[in-house]
Amino acid sequence: MGGGSRALSLSSLCATTLAAARAPAPFLAPAHAHRAPPLLRLAAAMSSSSSNPTPAASGDAAAPAPAPAPSNAIDFLTLCYRLKTTKRAGWVKRGVQGPESVADHMYRMGVMALVAADLPGVDRDRCVKMAIVHDIAEAIVGDITPSDNVPKEEKSRMEKEALDHMCELLGGGPRAQEIRELWTEYENNASLEAKVVKDFDKIEMILQALEYEKEQGRDLEEFFQSTAD
Repeated sequence: MGGGSRALSLSSLCATTLAAARAPAPFLAPAHAHRAPPLLRLAAAMSSSSSNPTPAASGDAAAPAPAPAPSNAIDFLTLCYRLKTTKRAGWVKRGVQGPESVADHMYRMGVMALVAADLPGVDRDRCVKMAIVHDIAEAIVGDITPSDNVPKEEKSRMEKEALDHMCELLGGGPRAQEIRELWTEYENNASLEAKVVKDFDKIEMILQALEYEKEQGRDLEEFFQSTAD
C-alpha cells in the first residue's frame, strides 16, 4: 500500500466515522512538606465545585454529583501518570524510535471525537469521554498486545480488576461509576458511541503508523492490514 493511497483512505475513513481544602491534607507525606502549598491549592481546586453546594430549589434540576475527595482524586491522578510513561507496545516491538505513550494515543482519540462530524444518534461528548478512559486500565496492566498470547478472557479479567482498583482509589461515587460505565460500554461494544470510538482507535493507530513510516522509513504494513475489515 503506497503512502498516498493510505493517506487518501485514511481521509475517507475519518470523514465517515466520526473534578479550598480547608484543613491540612492528611495524604501529604513529611518528605513532601515543602510541596504542601501548591498541593493544597490543587486539592482546593479539585474540591471547589462540590464544597458547600447551594441546595437545589424545588423544581430546579438535580444538584451536580459531588466530586471525589481531594486526596482520592490526587492518588488516582498519580496512578494515571503511568499512562504517560507506558509506551505503546506494538511500536516498541517493531523498533520504532521514541514511540508514543498510551496517554498520547488516548488524547488524540479524544481530539478525533471532539472534531468529528455529527452523526445521527451519536452523543459526541460521550465519545470524547469514552476515548480518554478506554485504555485507562493499562496504567496497571500495561499495553497487552496479541503477540503477548494472553487469552482474550484473561486480558479482559486483568483489565477489569485493574479498573475496579482505580475506581476504588478514586473513592467510588458518581465519578468512578461514570468511568466504570464508559469503560465497560467500550469493552462490550455496547452502544453506537462505543462502535464509533473503536473505529477512532483503529484510525488513530494507522495514522500513527503512517507518520512513523514517513518519519523513520519503516515498513508498518501489518498495522494497516490489521484494520482491513
